[in-house]
Amino acid sequence: MTQFTDEELQNSRAIHRSILKPPTVLTHAQGQYVYAQPGPNSTTSTKYLDAIGGAAVISVGHNNTEVIDVVTAQMSTISYAFNADFTIPVVEHFANYLLSSYDPAHVAKVYFANLGSEANENALKLAVQYWHEQGKTTKCQFISRGMSYHGNCLAGISLSGNKARVKPYEGIIDHARFHKVSPCFAFRYMRPTETTEEYTQTLLDELEEKIVDVGPENIAAFFAETVVGATTACVTATEGYFAGVRRICDKFDILMILDEVMCGSGRTGTFFAWEQEGEGVVPDITTAGKTISGGYSPLSCVFINQRILDVLTAGSGLHNTVHTFQNFSLSCAAGYAVQKIVRRDALLKNVRAMGQYFGLELRDKAGVFDMVVDVRGRGLFWGVEFAKDKVSKEPFDGELGAGHRIGELMMKHGVIGYPGRGTIDGYKGDHILFAPSFDIKKEEIDIIVDALVAAIEDFQKKYL
Repeated sequence: MTQFTDEELQNSRAIHRSILKPPTVLTHAQGQYVYAQPGPNSTTSTKYLDAIGGAAVISVGHNNTEVIDVVTAQMSTISYAFNADFTIPVVEHFANYLLSSYDPAHVAKVYFANLGSEANENALKLAVQYWHEQGKTTKCQFISRGMSYHGNCLAGISLSGNKARVKPYEGIIDHARFHKVSPCFAFRYMRPTETTEEYTQTLLDELEEKIVDVGPENIAAFFAETVVGATTACVTATEGYFAGVRRICDKFDILMILDEVMCGSGRTGTFFAWEQEGEGVVPDITTAGKTISGGYSPLSCVFINQRILDVLTAGSGLHNTVHTFQNFSLSCAAGYAVQKIVRRDALLKNVRAMGQYFGLELRDKAGVFDMVVDVRGRGLFWGVEFAKDKVSKEPFDGELGAGHRIGELMMKHGVIGYPGRGTIDGYKGDHILFAPSFDIKKEEIDIIVDALVAAIEDFQKKYL
């Protein structure tokens, strides 16, 4: 394929994230690596270790021929059928495979969508439908958390608590129906005089007070990320937090919805991230995406428990949302192939083992820098937060763009991370996130950590 010159990219008619800065052109990928087109004075592609898996998407490596063959075979059989009237065997086989080891009371059925934003939109609508079919039509408001992110569609933006991301759309958000409580972010918001148990109880008390203030008869669901992703970089909840949330939701007859688009489908070491939150923590609805199909075709999921299913069955007998590409055969074929590889090759065991190693290496090698104020995560989902020093934890000036500069410097050392800003409140704070493919090896983790260390050293020499 002919190379794109910088001028051609600048004049391209395609819209990208940055309208001003052309993106890097990738030409091919294999395993843990992606390759960019050669520079103007070179014939050799630039090789990068993809330490973020695209956007926490890749789970069985790039260019996995086994998955490609399955999708190609499905395409040659039947690529599309409208889901309102028809189904395709791969859809049914995939659903049964995913849920075969789960009690229907906990996870009864799955709806296949395309994007995480679409899955969260559907979860919100399902919650409203659930109450509507019981005649509880006032239960159409939602509580979510500050510093959360639930997608780019209107429902996701309305639920999201990252003020910087939400700000441009304030005019179309009905804040009377979307309420916020504090994030469970102990590193930044737990007072020095508090114990973890006291901090957790404070958050649970706040949630209960919000429910009482809004009126439980008006609230459809509480919505949260099990492990917070891009906005705060892999923040896990304090012990007992989600168990407490579950009790409060049950007390006030409110649904509990967990967004696992970024942290689920094995990313943190179990298929559902909530499986690591303690006994009794089972949401009514779980959304998932990204790694479920490993980037081979767009796919997201909405999992519902028997409670939801029973009400819909006894009521209209319908799932009100129908999309053109719902239960899309190629995406389901990709997801089925990916998930069979994950199970067959015991990749979740590798996620846990390599995740433990990754965390230790990040803390031992990057954690020695005073500007690395926290290393956090679970499985193959790790975040590193940067600030001026460990004692004050004061963030760098926003204009410096510390996280993004470190991300750029990592690329000079051959590794792609996922830098972010606004870690603390949507505006202040910097971090970088890592979420490599599930089949990563120790030596590849070493490359990632060494590149991060080198980038931090470069950053300190150049900017501090």
